[in-house]
Amino acid sequence: MAITDPSDTLKRITLPLRLTLAGLWAERLTRAFWPLSTLILAVLAVLAFGLQDLVTIEVVWAVAVLAVLGIGVALVMGLRKFRAPTRAEALVRLDSRLPGRPLAALTDQQVIGTGDAASLAVWQAHVHRMAQRAAQARAVEPDLKLSARDPFALRYVALTAFVMALIFGSLWRVTSVSALAPGGAGALAAGPTWEGWAQPPAYTGKPTIYLNDVTAQTLDLPIGSTFQFRLYGEVGALSLSETVSGDPPPAEAEPSIARNFALNASGTVAIDGPGGRSWAFTATPDALPTVAPTGEMGREADGRFRQPFSTADDYGVIAGQVTIALDLPAIDRRYGLAAQPEPRDPVVLDLPMPVSGNRAEFTETLVDDLSQHVFANLPVTMVFAATDAAGQQGTAQPLHVTLPGRRFFDPLAAALIEMRRDLLWARSNAPRAAQILKAVTNRPQEFIRNERAYLRLRVVTRQLDAEAATLTPERRDEMAEELWQIALLVEEGDLASAFERLQRAQDRLDEAIRNGASPEEIDELMQEMRQALNDYMRELAEEAERNPDSQLSQNMEGMEMSGDQLQQMLEELQKLMEEGRMAEAQELMEMLRQLMENMQVTQGQGGQGQGQGNQAMRELNETLREQQDLSDDAFRDMQEGQQGQNQPGQEGQPNGGDLAQRQGELRDRLGELGRGTLPGEGSEQGEAARRELDRAGRAMREAEDALRDGDLPGALDRQAEAIEALREGMRNMGEALAEVQRQQGDAQQGEDFGRADPNSQRDPLGREPGESARIGSDRNMLQGEDVYRRAQDLLDEIRRRTGDQSRPDAELDYLKRLLDMF
Repeated sequence: MAITDPSDTLKRITLPLRLTLAGLWAERLTRAFWPLSTLILAVLAVLAFGLQDLVTIEVVWAVAVLAVLGIGVALVMGLRKFRAPTRAEALVRLDSRLPGRPLAALTDQQVIGTGDAASLAVWQAHVHRMAQRAAQARAVEPDLKLSARDPFALRYVALTAFVMALIFGSLWRVTSVSALAPGGAGALAAGPTWEGWAQPPAYTGKPTIYLNDVTAQTLDLPIGSTFQFRLYGEVGALSLSETVSGDPPPAEAEPSIARNFALNASGTVAIDGPGGRSWAFTATPDALPTVAPTGEMGREADGRFRQPFSTADDYGVIAGQVTIALDLPAIDRRYGLAAQPEPRDPVVLDLPMPVSGNRAEFTETLVDDLSQHVFANLPVTMVFAATDAAGQQGTAQPLHVTLPGRRFFDPLAAALIEMRRDLLWARSNAPRAAQILKAVTNRPQEFIRNERAYLRLRVVTRQLDAEAATLTPERRDEMAEELWQIALLVEEGDLASAFERLQRAQDRLDEAIRNGASPEEIDELMQEMRQALNDYMRELAEEAERNPDSQLSQNMEGMEMSGDQLQQMLEELQKLMEEGRMAEAQELMEMLRQLMENMQVTQGQGGQGQGQGNQAMRELNETLREQQDLSDDAFRDMQEGQQGQNQPGQEGQPNGGDLAQRQGELRDRLGELGRGTLPGEGSEQGEAARRELDRAGRAMREAEDALRDGDLPGALDRQAEAIEALREGMRNMGEALAEVQRQQGDAQQGEDFGRADPNSQRDPLGREPGESARIGSDRNMLQGEDVYRRAQDLLDEIRRRTGDQSRPDAELDYLKRLLDMF
């Protein structure tokens, strides 16, 4: 084996060795001079952006001195740290990356055993192996990482600024620095002697124009565009004149002067002197945005209104508003609206804007709920306005509409909302509103079914009556909010009885038929009616299954109806309402009401095992009724006492002793009831009922003491608490009784139930025992006269009465409105 010459091996690795040496140079230069390069790039970025033309010469000189000092210090420090790499260092680095360091091995010499053939053979094999490894040498990459030396990445900041300056600035601006030196103005390097830019407003989305590259003599630019010109050279060599801004020209030109002005009108811009140019600019005006309501205003079932609108602008709309003001000439100034209204600021709503996409032209829908505002359901004017990015505002023609708001179909709720509106309209309506509310609460039986609403309404009535003469805006708003909540309680209710919910749904639907309702409101009311009807029929079916011996079968004899027939009846009712055939809908609604009343079940008429519980419920219900009557008498005595104190020669004499005695008798009766056995004794509902009865007893005792002391307002508060506790106790007792009845009903079902007469065991849906899956019977409910003919007879009667001029004017007006509606 021939001995390998090390020089031949080194020749074969010349290229990797040179690349490694170059990497060493780059590595040491970077480590030594990165502060110098960072400063140079930062200075060039500042000059390329032209910041030196925007500040005073003193600032420029100060910054220049600091920059020169910094560069000098960085250069000196770099020279001190820098050490030029050698070829031997490159060879060592290259050899360190090879296994066994073959390059160093090739330069070794055999010292012993040179005369031994075996030893020589081993040495030659070793050299040959090292030569093969050396031939695989590859260039070693340099280590250019500077994170340890530059922890704040200042080099990247300077590099980024320099790149941005190359993109958005101009390196020609660097030459303006030479004009700062004495005599430097005449020694400017050859090149452009001026620069100019035209920048349209940012909202237009148009790019900046570099005027040096524009060859056209006429240009169209949006009004408001800004011009920037830089003139370099000897004083007086170049001058700039323009007629687009309307500003007076500067008194004297200066070297490297910076001229900035805006395009306010069409005109010319000219640079006079060597290499000068001129342009004729046409200022394109920014059109006003347009906005207009489209389509009819709609009203949701919950009172929200929907108003579509469209808007457009040449560059895009950024915001929009609608101003809603009261249309006083269009208001029927009667009743509570006859008073002079208190000043009300217009309502301003923001128009919805698209989240993404082009805003140059779009259509949206304004959705809001102003049901609680005094403007609700009154004539208003709506003025839509749109604003573009230039601050210009375009408005639409006023839209005259009746502002939609939530409609209340319960007569009591509607009356409360009207009184609330009168209070918000003018505080001078407070005495009239208090008088009407007192009339409403005078005889609440069969009129106010919600006890909580009744109690809260009495409190508001008392407060309004006492503060009517000195009502402040704050108290007015508080009472208006309370009236709104009471109206919601009356309209929506918290009725636990399925039959009461059904009655309320029927009343609301009946009122909607009389007054007319929107399709959305009809859908909501029909859905409420269906739900209440389903709950009631399910309750009747469960009662029939629990109490087969009750009077339910006798009451329902001849009134069997399938669920499908009920649904068909409701669908026919909704169809008549949607088609505007209100007279026929009213007739069908009355038939349905009579049917439901005939199907009502009187609780507690069957089952011997339920007699005790039903008796307790009846006694508790009687106690509640008498407590309500006592509370009414106390309230009436308080009103009479206040009137007597306000009239000379009269003195209010509230009969507190008699009232206290009646209150004590009621408390004793409640105590006897509580000492007996209550339904569901020991159950959770039974214990809850007993706790509520105890609370009612304590409230009655406190009311009795207040009556004896002549404190009628305090007695009324305690009586209200007692009534609330009695109602809660009845509810809990009813749940306990229902659980007992369910358990007893399950125990009594079986063979005896199966042998009973099927005709007497059918439930309200016509199902026999054991046919729970069957929906109804085959009998037809709609018997008797044809509803359409009866509706026609009703219309004929209305027309006949309208022709009778001897009737009162109010009645004739009402009949005419009916004819106009139907």
